[in-house]
Amino acid sequence: MAGIIHFRGPVLTAPDTVRHGLWSVDGRLTFSRPAAAPDRVLDGWVLPGFVDAHCHIGLGATGPVEPAAARDQAEADLSAGTLLVRDAGSPADTRWMQGGVDFPVLIRAGRHIARTRRYLRGFAEEVEPEGLVEAVRKQARDGDGWVKLVGDWIDRSAGDLSPSFPAAVVRDAVQAAHDEGARVTAHCFAEDTLDQVLDAGIDCVEHATGLLPRHVPRFVEQGVPIVPTLINIATFPDIAAQAEPKFPRYAAHMRALWEGRMERVAQAHAAGVRIFAGTDAGSVIRHGRITDEILALHGAGLPMEAALDAACWAARAWLGADGMEEGARADVVVCREDPRAAPETITALEHVVLGGRIIR
Repeated sequence: MAGIIHFRGPVLTAPDTVRHGLWSVDGRLTFSRPAAAPDRVLDGWVLPGFVDAHCHIGLGATGPVEPAAARDQAEADLSAGTLLVRDAGSPADTRWMQGGVDFPVLIRAGRHIARTRRYLRGFAEEVEPEGLVEAVRKQARDGDGWVKLVGDWIDRSAGDLSPSFPAAVVRDAVQAAHDEGARVTAHCFAEDTLDQVLDAGIDCVEHATGLLPRHVPRFVEQGVPIVPTLINIATFPDIAAQAEPKFPRYAAHMRALWEGRMERVAQAHAAGVRIFAGTDAGSVIRHGRITDEILALHGAGLPMEAALDAACWAARAWLGADGMEEGARADVVVCREDPRAAPETITALEHVVLGGRIIR
């Protein structure tokens, strides 16, 4: 039951702003001392609960998982400090997990939408080009304001990555989602796919490993953010090794994308492209690794303040969620040290508080 918590330590209300004196009263944050004494006092550096902007609760290696397994996934994320998840496609109906009481706050995108036989079996609603617009409308109505397209995948007949759908159809599909009041994001590995989705008016891009200098100004001008999922991109060498015997061109392409991953993220950030943290947990990547992704962004050249922003203040504002303002929902994490100066402190959180309830 939510009562009064006194956060007795520095409060990061923004990457470069520190305040003192924060309480949670009945699950809401306040900077005004309540009349009653606190039920608990928590010491340490306080910042917003982490956002995993690319996560697949309800998805396993072969498709949807049972509710008990989905619960385990969500609890692993919660324990790591992920208090807000933007689902990036799941074949399981996870609406029963919503509400932000026992699990992270969950923003659903419905199922991935992919080209027939051009994605992982059991994951997506698979359609041919003539069915894409209607599939997008369906998923837009089923989700919480997001639709996820699989923009490219290996084309076995070509032996390499190629766009999943014709450019004109992608434009129509994005417009259809917008007409339904939803935003569209797309899985994009290859270079040419980025041109296609930017032309279509996409709202976000996942992975963006094919980012080239010609793309960067467009991302900035169009205000399109990137979720790099660096801990997932780390699997590319293994994917390439498995594909090498049958698809050597694809294998070489995946290795090249992996080799340039850090430089591309650093260049995008330096140019002003918005970058958000996402793990891609749910199939190969285990849940509960948001701090690994934050540290990977830092390792790619983002200052720690920017890497934290990618999973905290800016990410919450982008998704329309509360941050650290008066009256905000009390979703916070507490670190032993200042995470800007001691990055590794985020991997051993002192406390996790969800809706004013101390998880640990």
